[in-house]
Amino acid sequence: MTPENPAAPHSSASAVPSTSLKRIVAASLVGTTIEWYDFFLYGSAAALVFNKIFFPDSDPLVGTLLSFLTYAVGFAARPIGALVFGHYGDRIGRKKLLVLSLLLMGGATFAIGLLPTHASVGTLAPVLLTTLRLVQGFALGGEWGGAVLLVSEHGDAKRRGFWASWPQTGVPAGQLLATAVLAVLTALLSESSFQNWGWRVPFLLSGVLVGIGLWIRLAVDESPVFKQARERAEARKKEQSALPTGEKQVEKTPLLAVLRYHWRDVLIAMGARMAENISFYVITAFILVYATEELKLSQQTALNALLIASAVHFAVIPLWGGLSDRLGRRPVYLFGAVGTGLWVFPFFSLLDTKSFGAMLVAVTVGLVLHGAMYAPQAAFFAELFATRMRYSGASIGAQFSSVAAGAPAPLIATALLADYGSSTPISLYVIGAAVLTIVAVACAKETKSRDLAAIGEDDTSTASAGGAPSASDRVSKTVKS
Repeated sequence: MTPENPAAPHSSASAVPSTSLKRIVAASLVGTTIEWYDFFLYGSAAALVFNKIFFPDSDPLVGTLLSFLTYAVGFAARPIGALVFGHYGDRIGRKKLLVLSLLLMGGATFAIGLLPTHASVGTLAPVLLTTLRLVQGFALGGEWGGAVLLVSEHGDAKRRGFWASWPQTGVPAGQLLATAVLAVLTALLSESSFQNWGWRVPFLLSGVLVGIGLWIRLAVDESPVFKQARERAEARKKEQSALPTGEKQVEKTPLLAVLRYHWRDVLIAMGARMAENISFYVITAFILVYATEELKLSQQTALNALLIASAVHFAVIPLWGGLSDRLGRRPVYLFGAVGTGLWVFPFFSLLDTKSFGAMLVAVTVGLVLHGAMYAPQAAFFAELFATRMRYSGASIGAQFSSVAAGAPAPLIATALLADYGSSTPISLYVIGAAVLTIVAVACAKETKSRDLAAIGEDDTSTASAGGAPSASDRVSKTVKS
């Protein structure tokens, strides 16, 4: 089967009742919302308060840079999480790893709310902060792949883009929740009260949210596509055990199989993430710095704009996902990448007017264009890899690119602003990322309607997303032990 062909009618995933699928979607969405709430809460706090309470000896912009360095550390841990969670997720299942990722992320976030500040323990404070940030990044590196695959592998091929986009709405939902809590606190508390103790409240609330997320996530079942793949793997092991010792063969581990057979697909996924990741963090994290430090606007103004825009972002992601089921993943993704590159100069021009209405338009349009890339991404990445290496492949492609994209984006944007005092270099930076994404997606072939259960399991799957003969159908073949 090629990526362009319709899904095989025998796919068991399509037989999952809609009520069950909705429950799976709800479990993934709630979990990702909580995890992204935790992750984005740190980013907002890094821009608003951490530079003052953990790096108080620096001037404001340098303190912000140091604060964003701890923010970037979380991204550095995400590839490690992708490798570990991907390996075990492909071996023992998606659900168990998703429960673990939620516990790790929630525990680290709750602990941040209890941290002593620089005024209390000196340099130990930023060390502890950085350590907990590493735990956050490690957990998130494993969360994304498992959440989107759990939905992708339960749903039918015809609406996979729509259903798989719902866990993606956990990003704006988490951003919305984090921004809303911060907006309420900054509105009710004085600046000194917020800096002294108010910032801790949203971090401590994470403990309650994790309890809710675990209750929902523990109730879902494992992916039927993964169960099928595991049964086939067990059957192959039994066949091998009956052979003489010299003729026995072993399968490669998921990581080695991905690097050997799907390295082109991994590169495509990494390239596709560049514009999506960089533009998002410039819009949602760096804007707090730009609005307060460069434009001298209040924190509340920027937070209110993000709050409204995040709500719109949440609403449009399933629409873009559904459109990718009709038009294909590539056309929708390319529209978002091209639009992001064209919008970045108007984005900063609107911000420079210092008008709340103009800022709202700038952020909202930017996030809508981001949604056109982010919505089809879940199904697109899932359709690149065979089941028994899908968690590893999707996670590696998504999270390794975050080290070069999302991690340094606020840091690079802040440094460019400090060096040049202008948004023009930042705009060129985003445009460069858009070009990389356009090239990567243009090199891919359409994957819409591909049968996830069949990838790598028979000799009919002969074309990779990159256009070269795929080895996904040869992954099931073994190498001499």
